[in-house]
Amino acid sequence: MSGDLTFDVIGAQGPRRFFQALTRDTIAHAYLFTGPGGTGKKTFARRLAQALLCRAPGAGTAGYDGTCDSCRLFSAGEDTRNPDFIEHTGVMKIGDPDKPLGFYEGDDLTSRDLVRNLSLQSYLGGMRVLLLGDVSFATPESANALLKILEEPPAGLVMLMTTSAPDRLLETIRSRAIDVRFPSLAPAEIREILIRRGFDEERAALGATLGGGSATRAMAALDEEEESLRSQVAAWFFSAAAGGDAPEQSWATRETLAEGLEIVKTLARDWVALGVAGEGVRLSAPDYGTQLRDLAPMESRAAVAMLASLDEAQRIARSNVPPSLVGEMVRMAITRVA
Repeated sequence: MSGDLTFDVIGAQGPRRFFQALTRDTIAHAYLFTGPGGTGKKTFARRLAQALLCRAPGAGTAGYDGTCDSCRLFSAGEDTRNPDFIEHTGVMKIGDPDKPLGFYEGDDLTSRDLVRNLSLQSYLGGMRVLLLGDVSFATPESANALLKILEEPPAGLVMLMTTSAPDRLLETIRSRAIDVRFPSLAPAEIREILIRRGFDEERAALGATLGGGSATRAMAALDEEEESLRSQVAAWFFSAAAGGDAPEQSWATRETLAEGLEIVKTLARDWVALGVAGEGVRLSAPDYGTQLRDLAPMESRAAVAMLASLDEAQRIARSNVPPSLVGEMVRMAITRVA
């Protein structure tokens, strides 16, 4: 890779090495980026798209110059307006078969829109990249429409999909994409991300401690709003763990379930650790240390059973089981030992 090229992502050393070994001629037509939430999968995918569409000499699959005509269209970050880069995040609907052909993006993009748009040629005469972030499908029909693209991909198309719950995707879709695993971020990597986002050194260091390998969780932990997801889950957890009437699991929705479970598990592990190791233990959620120490310690067998139940809830949550049922399973695991 030319010394004048860059690939501005933090972490993801394994995925970076993987794509550095490829060229535009050897890259496959579809990749599925999997791993915990907040590990930079969508950011990596956007930088990879920029590299694939870069028009500078020597640009390949893991480097771009940042100044060519194509790269300048990526300068708006998540609001990229490069016509050869199509991005959609979240649930994909099937769409109206009679809708006129046009350039769609954002929440308006549907599976049928994709099929129609990807039948067109590249605007800039090179490759085209499709990014489906946190991909999921509203109906089997919407998933089957995408499957047709995977089975007969248009020439020059690279499809990038990201998910923290691959088990929710059809096996026929997963089997037609190369799985690239993203590991949790190191504390130093989270700290660097937070500093880039404008946090000062002290807050960035705290976020790196609280993040548990996820930049998203780190930023949520630093969110001082009373209605943040982390504060809602923590309030629910301490109410349930204290043995009182557990409130409704309002945090257990399709959009927030995975992150909510990680928050519950972090607090539960700290609760167990305090009972086993006492005051000298280093907590993963030190900002909730006072409330954790107010909880009655549990005996070891109950602690093991609770943590196993939470692991099972997390496994089930990766399927299509309703989030409310997973939330109820978590509530039972916690109140059983309270």
